[in-house]
Amino acid sequence: MLFFRILREYERGVVFRLGRLLHPKGPGVVATSQIAQTTLRSVLGPHTLDELLSEREINAILQGIIDEQTAPWGIKVSVVEVKDVEIPAEMQRAMVRQAEAERERRAKIINAEGEYQASERLKDAALVIEEHPIALQLRYLQTLLEIGGSNSSTIIFPAPIDLIKPFLERTPEPRTITPSVEPEQRRAA
Repeated sequence: MLFFRILREYERGVVFRLGRLLHPKGPGVVATSQIAQTTLRSVLGPHTLDELLSEREINAILQGIIDEQTAPWGIKVSVVEVKDVEIPAEMQRAMVRQAEAERERRAKIINAEGEYQASERLKDAALVIEEHPIALQLRYLQTLLEIGGSNSSTIIFPAPIDLIKPFLERTPEPRTITPSVEPEQRRAA
């Protein structure tokens, strides 16, 4: 983290870097915390978290802005690195909800695409069966073979309506039966 401090004429600042003593700093402005923080807010603010995580140019942008603002003080900023971005808990929850909604949206799109492809394949199969009616009989026999191979106790035997139609035509029409009224009941009425 960067910081600044104004040293008086009689003060000197001692700087340690990686455990080594660097040359002492004289009077004046010695580092630039407020500029770094405000610049950080102004640069990171308009970006989404996805952009912040993927964009590596933000460090260079921050360095350029901070270096430009500290140049009149005689300070050269050589490296700026964003190590951590603290996000409020409420914002984190909102981001989690947004990510979940995005994953759900993608899943629905993938599912819809799969349904569309399946319907296209079924349409193609229907066109083949329309051109070659024997294909329907082969599919029927294959289905019977699959049903026979299972260990279920119930077998559904689908039959084409063309086979059943002659039997339906021979069935006599149902007769209507009118109730008869007894003579004694007629007199009472």
